[in-house]
Amino acid sequence: MEKVIKEAEETLSALEHAFSKFDANEINTVPFEGSWTAGQLAKHLVMANGGFLQVINGPIAETDKPADLMVGQIKNDFLNFNVKFDSPKEIYPENREYDQSALMGKLGEIKKGIAVSISNLDLTKTCTAFELPVYGYLTRLEAIYFVIYHTQRHVHQLKNIYNKLNSN
Repeated sequence: MEKVIKEAEETLSALEHAFSKFDANEINTVPFEGSWTAGQLAKHLVMANGGFLQVINGPIAETDKPADLMVGQIKNDFLNFNVKFDSPKEIYPENREYDQSALMGKLGEIKKGIAVSISNLDLTKTCTAFELPVYGYLTRLEAIYFVIYHTQRHVHQLKNIYNKLNSN
């Protein structure tokens, strides 16, 4: 339990730190062809992590597998930076101007919600509100690790965007 609390806190704090480094002009600047802006990336994480927070706190069922069965595969998939994923349309951010402080507020709310969920819920239960392609229904523990590794992937991308915009 302590380990997952620490990993979630460190990862979601790293996201806030990486996003806060951008100035107002940079968050809506496309750094290179085919890339999202930092604002779009943050909005994607608000939608994805906020959705996972709802799933974690949603309907559950008893689990008939080890609660961490998919954690290794999720980690391998999301931390393989040589593979490019396409975002599902439900969490694909609009191409528009984003407000950094509003996004920071939402990211902070989600971080608090994840911490509360980890501390207060039985993480061995299976979330039944949403079945993911490839992974199926995740336990709460697997869903939290999905948030962690998905966020780590995007923190890596945010750093690349920041470096590209500030390399001149």
